[in-house]
Amino acid sequence: MKLKIALLPGDGIGPEVAAQAVACLKAVEESFGHEFTFTPAPVGAIAIDKTGNPLPDETLELCKASDAVLFGAIGDPKYDNDPSAKVRPEQGLLRLRKELGLFSNIRPVKVFPTLIEKSPLREERISGTDLVIYRELTGGIYFGEKYLSEDGTVASDLCIYSEEEISRIAHLAFKAAKGRRNKLTLVDKANVLESSRLWRKVVTKIGESYPEVTLDYLFVDNAAMQMILNPSQFDVILTENMFGDIISDEGSVIGGSIGLLPSASVGENSAMFEPIHGSYPQAAGKNIANPIASILSAAMLLDHFGLDEEAAAVVRSVNQALKKGIVTTDLDPKSHYGTDEVGHFIATHISDSDDFRGLNKENIGLGKSTII
Repeated sequence: MKLKIALLPGDGIGPEVAAQAVACLKAVEESFGHEFTFTPAPVGAIAIDKTGNPLPDETLELCKASDAVLFGAIGDPKYDNDPSAKVRPEQGLLRLRKELGLFSNIRPVKVFPTLIEKSPLREERISGTDLVIYRELTGGIYFGEKYLSEDGTVASDLCIYSEEEISRIAHLAFKAAKGRRNKLTLVDKANVLESSRLWRKVVTKIGESYPEVTLDYLFVDNAAMQMILNPSQFDVILTENMFGDIISDEGSVIGGSIGLLPSASVGENSAMFEPIHGSYPQAAGKNIANPIASILSAAMLLDHFGLDEEAAAVVRSVNQALKKGIVTTDLDPKSHYGTDEVGHFIATHISDSDDFRGLNKENIGLGKSTII
């Protein structure tokens, strides 16, 4: 298979972890006879520094012309700590999602048995956790009309959703639940927000078309608590943009490190793959960032294009690194392995001829017909 991949490393540790994902994809390319073309482009703070624009037109056009986007991370303290900044790195990512129509974000959360003791939560609470969060990605409060009074003392952000925006991701989430354990949980705030009441109305109606799937509801504050108290109760979580942003980051605590969780953002014609962690600027250039989330995001890319065996090979190699303790210091404070060493081990073991059977693809993604 030939794939054109837009490579957007971004800021902070983004370039370091993205480089390891590329190394693993090149190992797949060599071992399985594919042809992947990587074209780098700036986005985020580095793009602002170069062009004044967090998403230069050239970067956007490259992404539109590519089969997939491999994304690193964006963000820089000089913008985070300046509330008066008119241009911010995150604006580039939001615009990219909107321009590419990446309306669905899929974030799998699964506990690696070899790392269960690394979680701050007790084993009996997290054992068996295997869930997927479907987060709506191009609507809601992040994209609604924004207002700031002339004197800077009053501000508002409009949270707006249409039935169409809700229904298209709801169908994807129900289909995913059918392929898993037939349970879907809608997370909203329907006791307070009119937009959440529309979500509940639309999702309930769609649920009638999926009688085999049990649908339940949780207010977001209770859902946040249940993610810590009993995460194994969840199968597929469906929610709106901001709630999904918060809940999925909370889910990263379950596995012991935010550096383990990949994601995919998919629309009708485009797909982007990225780790859920931020740019972690304090670690940039120190060779200490965990590359596994970025590498597993690359595995989701392979899975998206139907390269199941190749994706499984990447996951198998990641599991080998975890079993052998070849991890960064976020997982083992005594580890002597850095970003490059962990990535190199995983990439060089992708061509191993172990049996692929028994691997759970849900560890990395849900297939080409689904969306992040």
